[in-house]
Amino acid sequence: MLDIGWSEMAVIALVALVVIGPKDLPKAMKTVAFWVRKARKLASEFHSGIDQLVREAELEEARDAIRSASQMNLDRAVEQTIDPTGEVNKALSPADLADLPDPTSEEPVDDRPALAPAASPAAPAVAPPTSEPVKAEPVKAEPA
Repeated sequence: MLDIGWSEMAVIALVALVVIGPKDLPKAMKTVAFWVRKARKLASEFHSGIDQLVREAELEEARDAIRSASQMNLDRAVEQTIDPTGEVNKALSPADLADLPDPTSEEPVDDRPALAPAASPAAPAVAPPTSEPVKAEPVKAEPA
């Protein structure tokens, strides 16, 4: 802080001894120590006050960030991030969705194209599926 070495302190002590005198020197040192202590305490309070102001400013910034985050429309922010031009929203508008089948209906929708009839008369006929389970017979190994 003041960067005073031992040699400077010795010179100051010698001058104080000559100027103040040996009788009043202890009282003068006590007074100087009191004022130095008071100055250190004042500097410490100033330093803690500045630290508190910095913490309050940081807390105020954090409060503002929390307020802005809580007031933000999350749906709109996500929509702006994903689809800033609005093309996807236009492509999926309700007018285009009216042509799609209702997902809550019970009828299954068969979007597969119908099978064309067999071109050759020799094509084997396939039996329609039945509700009865098919029993499989075990295969017997023939001796070789």
